[in-house]
Amino acid sequence: MSEPQRKPADDRWCEKVTVSFRNTGGSPVRSGTVTFETHVIGALGVDWATLKSTEKLPAPIDAGKSVKKTWTVCVDAWRVPLGMHVETRDVSVEWE
Repeated sequence: MSEPQRKPADDRWCEKVTVSFRNTGGSPVRSGTVTFETHVIGALGVDWATLKSTEKLPAPIDAGKSVKKTWTVCVDAWRVPLGMHVETRDVSVEWE
């Protein structure tokens, strides 16, 4: 899995996160879950909260192949007042 590539979205409580997944095993990955940890950052750089969200892994991923996907990751708008923003810093995956 690659490091998340982040780009701003239209709303301050969302961002577009792109991740590449590579199956280095000998059989296809049929399903799984991607977990995003999105940090709410204040105007002075203070990390106020970390919120988790999950999406389905873009599967199947054949053995030796890779796939790239972009998600729009959002938190509740009320959690991100004016002057604050979000940063999805951590992404983990559970393969099945």
